[in-house]
Amino acid sequence: MRIKTRGHPEMESSRLKELVVEDTRSCTFRVHRDAYVSREIFDLERERIFNHSWLYVGHESEVSQPGDFRTRDVAGRPLLLCRDTAGTVRVLINSCTHRGAQVCREASGNARSFQCFYHAWTYNNAGDLIGVPDAAGYAPGFRKEDFALRPPPRTVNYRGLIFASFDPAIEDFADYLAGAREYLDLILDLSETGIEVVGGEHQYSVRANWKMQVENTIDDYHVAPLHSTYLKYLEQVNGIAGPGLIGRAYDLGNGHSVMERPLPGSRPIARWEPRLGEAVKRELDALYGRLVERFGVERASRMARLDRNLVIYPNLMILDIWGTALRICWPTAPDQMDVTVWTFGPRGEAAGWRRYRHDNLVSFLGPGGLGTVDDVEAMESCQRGFRATKEVSWCQFSRGMGRPALVTDEETMRAFWRRWHRQITNGDRRRTRRSSSAARMPSRSRRAGHSIVSG
Repeated sequence: MRIKTRGHPEMESSRLKELVVEDTRSCTFRVHRDAYVSREIFDLERERIFNHSWLYVGHESEVSQPGDFRTRDVAGRPLLLCRDTAGTVRVLINSCTHRGAQVCREASGNARSFQCFYHAWTYNNAGDLIGVPDAAGYAPGFRKEDFALRPPPRTVNYRGLIFASFDPAIEDFADYLAGAREYLDLILDLSETGIEVVGGEHQYSVRANWKMQVENTIDDYHVAPLHSTYLKYLEQVNGIAGPGLIGRAYDLGNGHSVMERPLPGSRPIARWEPRLGEAVKRELDALYGRLVERFGVERASRMARLDRNLVIYPNLMILDIWGTALRICWPTAPDQMDVTVWTFGPRGEAAGWRRYRHDNLVSFLGPGGLGTVDDVEAMESCQRGFRATKEVSWCQFSRGMGRPALVTDEETMRAFWRRWHRQITNGDRRRTRRSSSAARMPSRSRRAGHSIVSG
């Protein structure tokens, strides 16, 4: 089957429906490999998925002072994440309302205003148009307030995480998060002082379809065979055995999913090593005690003693493992993606702990880390294998069907593909309900009171 989407709409719909096949009776789930290689499907993804989802823009700590700004590309649009002079965090489309040039061409900085280099239209850091050369040349009805920088149709600030959507009719962010909100709060609540982005970011490209990065993030099945060198290193240096089959995976609804497991040596607060010294042990014990005071034993234990990989559909990945890393991937071609990785840490964290956190993350998740290099090679190898899609047409995601999902099962990937398939085949259906599997999930000590500021 080769997908050609230019033709009769009914034929297009019929062919798209054949991309994902799920048979619960035989416990089989498969995805046609055209989903990874087709230019037509790539174009449909931009319209039906990225134009109708909540998309991560950045964290408010990246623009901590009035006038701070960052430029970002989100779903192919140039955006400006900034904090205006009054202290309000804003997301603006980085395109002059006169002729379209980007009004800010720097990656980051601090500015009270942005002047378009083409014709010198000038905007303040709240997006208001404040300067037009020879404004008298325009008709009497010309008003500067009608030509401010445009924001995306919807934006939201969830506990410092900034999201935008280009769909004005998209469901509210809290509904969109579905069951992922609980796990996101587990990560964000770990710090008493709030979180901030550690300075710097990793940017790299991968010669593979963007969906493979999402799959890889929530695939523990590959860890033992692919990362054997890293696991041997852990055992030799720290005496930590490789991971077993302990842990669970959950479909959280709306395409979101999580893997949660007690990975040995996962987090300093959960495991003290003699080389760290007795003073560090006392500090970790005190930190865990404060977690128990704040949240109770059950929630504190989950926060401190379990690792989790969380995917917020479609392309945001939060790896709460050796620290907390946030990873996002953007498709640039059917067989190419750009990846950016940030590191989160508690505000005001001691320099020693910040260095320990940063070194651990870089050594595994950095572009040259022991984990990322393996993963990139595997994804690119798969993409090369997809050249034979005509002869070998399907990818299999059936592991674990018919039983409560283990961390090494493929339920997390099935959750992603179900939502993806609904959007690809029903591009005009913008709102989705929380999946029945997520609705059946037992409540796990939900904590109320977190506000969502949206627009």
